[in-house]
Parts: sequence; C-alpha cells; structure tokens
Amino acid sequence: MRELGVAVIGYGLAGAVFHAPLIAAEPRLRVAAVVTSSAERAEQARAEHPGVRVVRTADELFADPAGIDLAVIATPNRTHAPLALRALAAGLAVVVDKPFAVTSAEAEQVVAAAEQAGLALSVFQNRRWDSDFRTARALIEDGRLGSVRRFESRFERWRPVPKGGWRELGSAAEGAGILFDLGSHLIDQALTLFGPVVDVYSERDHRRPGVQADDDAFLALTHANGVRSHLWMSAVAPQLGPRLRILGSENAYVTYGLDPQEAALRAGRRPDDGKPWGTVEREHWGLFGTEDDTRPIPSEPGDYPAFYRGMADALCDGTPVPVDPRDAVETLKILEQVAR
Repeated sequence: MRELGVAVIGYGLAGAVFHAPLIAAEPRLRVAAVVTSSAERAEQARAEHPGVRVVRTADELFADPAGIDLAVIATPNRTHAPLALRALAAGLAVVVDKPFAVTSAEAEQVVAAAEQAGLALSVFQNRRWDSDFRTARALIEDGRLGSVRRFESRFERWRPVPKGGWRELGSAAEGAGILFDLGSHLIDQALTLFGPVVDVYSERDHRRPGVQADDDAFLALTHANGVRSHLWMSAVAPQLGPRLRILGSENAYVTYGLDPQEAALRAGRRPDDGKPWGTVEREHWGLFGTEDDTRPIPSEPGDYPAFYRGMADALCDGTPVPVDPRDAVETLKILEQVAR
C-alpha cells in the first residue's frame, strides 16, 4: 500500500515540532507538502523532509492537492475552522491542532462538513498520550484510587517577560490567551476522564504589563458524576505546583514535572530513532497511596505517536479517529462560557 501524503499547513512550532516528526515516524504516512510563507522555514522543511513540496499559501495547495490525502492545520487559532472547511471542500481528510476553533458554532460547522463529505476529521489533543495522564487514567479505570473526588491538573510556567505575538496581544475572538492555549488540554483531559460538566467557575487575569490576553487562569468544573476538576494554567508561576493531584476515597496520585516527549521533540528527536520513547525515569515517577503509605508508582510511557498511528488506521481501515471532534466541541463550549 502506498504511503498517504500529508500536507502540514503552518510550519512554526506546532507544525515543525509537534506534527511533522510524528507524521514522519508513522510508516503509512509521509510529509508530502508544507505550507509556509517563511523562506527560512521552507528551507528547514526541505532539509527535514527530503522531497517535500513547499508552497507559500494554502490557496496554492488547495488549487492542486494531488498526492495529498490528509491536511494538518497548524496555523494561528482564528484560521483553524476556515482552513479546515477549505481542506474538506478540496476532498482531504483533516487534523486540526487545538483549539479546534475559536467558537463551538464554527467547530460544529466543520464537523457537519466532514460528515457530509464522508471524510475523516480529528483534533490533535496530544496530551491524552502524556505519560502522567496515561498513568492516571489506568489507575482510575483499575479502581485503585477508589471513588475519585477531586482531579487537580496544572500547566504552569514562569515567563515573567512577555514574548509578544498574537497569543499574548490578541483578543478572545482570535483564540488568544492561556485559556485557549493550555486550557484546551486541561479541559479535554478532565472531560475524557470524568465526562460531562454541569457547573463551571472561573478566574482569569492578565498579570504582566503590556499583555492583553489572559496569562493566569483557574477553572473549577463540577462533573455530572460528582467529581470536581480544578484546573490551573499560568505563565506567571515562580514555583510550579503538582502536574496532577488526584484524590480518591482510598488513595491519591500526585506527580510533578512534564511528560518528556515535548522536550525530546524540541531537541530534534524523532520517535522512530531506535531509542526508547516517552520513558519516564524512576526519580520522576508519581507518588501513589495515602499519607502514611506513599510510594513511587511506575509511569506509563508517553505515546504521542499513537495519534498519527490512529489517524493512519482511520484512513486505511475505516476505524474511528483517535480524537472525536465532538469532544473538542464540548471543550469549546466550556471555553466560551468562561471567556464571555
């Protein structure tokens, strides 16, 4: 069977670091085209993916999509839905980076277009394959925590000096701010574990001078099953809290630090380089148990490659996509409720 051609639209951090290496590591997929207006990024794409076709605009790609089976949208948030609709109209399956869109109405329009066209559509919620999340999910599903009462999850950073750019200077209409950036991951994880939400409380601030979008936020979600999720996202945390803290009726699970896959990708590693991927060293394992009986518990390896493995399965065998886009619509409804 021939390799499926993938077009990566946008070759900044998302396209070049998070998507293209994972696509290239999947034997059934090939980075066949890259869309970027940057001469420097075009040169980078050609060096990293020999034989790739590079075009300056999405217009050029959609005018001649020959050899392309899947379009990956890795552009600024406000362009996600419009580009996804154009890719579907061109007959291409689509992966959209998070957030899926800037409104749930836009997202529902994309879902409807994919269903009408009979094309695969998914959203890149790679944090479902973080080591800590995979470990937590296994503990919950195995019942080892007992009945979960509270789920605490954080993505915190210490960036006292703003970088500038649309994420910090843009508006909610552009999907700017830390809520849309990191909140998309945190909400998705909470919904994946504990299901629908019946109540939302939020706090949002912009703490750094000159920053117009939120850079510090907290969400409290009450799930229909009674679990409460407390979610923090911040660019102004001088000391970082636990990545995950899950309190159950019998045990708790607490872990610090980030999954190693992002750092590996940023350093230029690929999952297919023959070395162990996503492995967490013992000193970074989370703690499991109770106050008087706490012990390190082995971490499940992180597995970002599972996303594009799942997309290849969906395209080749008709299996469900790795992330149902309707899940992302529900995440957006919560983001909209908070961002009003």
